[in-house]
Amino acid sequence: MRSPLVIFSTLIGLLVALPVLSVGANLFAGDTGATWSHLAATVLPEYIVNSLLLSLGVGLGVAVVGVATAWLTSMAEFPGRRVFDWALLLPLAMPAYVMAYVYTDLLQFVGPVQTTLRETFGWRRGDYWFPEIRSLGGASLMFVCVLYPYVYLLARTAFLERGSGTFEAARSLGLSPWAAFLRVSLPLARPAVAAGVALVLMETLADYGTVAYFALPTFTTGIYRAWFALGDRIAAAQLAGALLTFVLCLMALERISRGRARFHETGRRRGERRSLSGWQAWAASAVCLAPLVLGFLLPGALLLGLAVGEGDSEFGLRYGVLAKNSLLVAGISALLAVLLAVLLAYGLRLAREQHGAPWSAQLARLANRIVGLGYAVPGSVIAVGVLIPVTRLDHWLAAVWLDLSGQSPGLLLTGGVAALIYAYLARFLAIALHTVESGLLRVTPSMDAAAQSLGCGPLEALRRVHLPLLRGSLFTAGLLVFVDVMKELPATLVMRPFNFDTLATQTFTLASDERLAEASTAALAIVAVGLLPVLLLARQIAVGRGANTAAAC
Repeated sequence: MRSPLVIFSTLIGLLVALPVLSVGANLFAGDTGATWSHLAATVLPEYIVNSLLLSLGVGLGVAVVGVATAWLTSMAEFPGRRVFDWALLLPLAMPAYVMAYVYTDLLQFVGPVQTTLRETFGWRRGDYWFPEIRSLGGASLMFVCVLYPYVYLLARTAFLERGSGTFEAARSLGLSPWAAFLRVSLPLARPAVAAGVALVLMETLADYGTVAYFALPTFTTGIYRAWFALGDRIAAAQLAGALLTFVLCLMALERISRGRARFHETGRRRGERRSLSGWQAWAASAVCLAPLVLGFLLPGALLLGLAVGEGDSEFGLRYGVLAKNSLLVAGISALLAVLLAVLLAYGLRLAREQHGAPWSAQLARLANRIVGLGYAVPGSVIAVGVLIPVTRLDHWLAAVWLDLSGQSPGLLLTGGVAALIYAYLARFLAIALHTVESGLLRVTPSMDAAAQSLGCGPLEALRRVHLPLLRGSLFTAGLLVFVDVMKELPATLVMRPFNFDTLATQTFTLASDERLAEASTAALAIVAVGLLPVLLLARQIAVGRGANTAAAC
């Protein structure tokens, strides 16, 4: 029973790797010299410059905001600290493209802010300067506001686990709080901060809705334009390959930056938080409140106001179909992702237990690593990589069916949701796999040995021992995949069948037509769904804090 699971893990790894391999194979298809000469002479420099500047601005922004809020909530006591502990995660529920729509409606020339300024001071166009929201700086701000929680979460964990004891030791040696932070706590947390920034940059480079709405040429918008506007799959694949190379370079730089440094927790003792008073306490509250207001409270309130005040006139009719489509693809993808993740993780666990066949463990480990890379690949790259081989398979199946029956079956895969779900699995299976693997680590090998001594085979042990213990991890994995599929825009835009819309595509379509009030209804629905995993994560943080407090007592 063990070998089939290892073989299955390998096959799943190859299927997930197929989109990336397809993009790589098309890098050298056709007249590559002419294609790259044209791209280099026209759009490629602009794509590279915008992507680099966007990455630089977002990386610096999330590092500053995430580290500052993480340090304050983990090391200081001030008004509202217990609420900020979990509330600072709420912007994760707000997709960046939804933020772009909301702030454009608020800050554009005819928006309420500039209109109020003109009415109050009697200004006209040209009498005053106001920052342009639909710009590179505006896009960077949108990403910082919604993605800083990645850095906040990882940096906060690092400060809590390693920051207190070392910080107290540095203070006892005469360093000021600021010097102790810069010279001791921050260097120890650097791997966590770098990992968080790397995640943010991957999300930034994968985004399509925000940069497309702000008319900011990047690799993602170039891929979409080459595929749909120009109908050139080779150029789209080559741009996708360039973007994939960009992402892989970021991953390599993050790993190289760590070098051979290793950081280990040397004790469970955690120091007491430093109580702030006076202006310092209120300044700390303001620092934590600002990203929460800009990233969740203000856009959420504006969305709610637009949806209630105006909203989409077809809410009762059209949205039933949109919600059904979104729930259908998200539900199927979540169920399949959890099932495949269990088989992959359990197959790797069994392969590691095989003493006579180390090659099987290496093969299963390689398959799991390939699957784990899927989340780092942008949705537009996955979509292009899926469409190229699946379209060829579709045409081959149609030709075979036509020869056998004399009737054309149409497009069996790309004409329905099968190819779209495949793209979702290739993109988000890594999330479910990592969650299930962390759950399996809590199942001790002695439990496997006990089940084996009672005559249970591997699959029976999985059903009767592991799955009941993994119930919470399976629920979390399914929920995370479900919400990510609900929010996914680039892959859905490229892969969706004809006349198949979701809440995400509806939001993008209406906002692109400058119908922001109507787009607010679908956007609010996406945000509401996105709150589920964020609140679950906040609950886990609260439970963990309570457990640590109890252990300390």
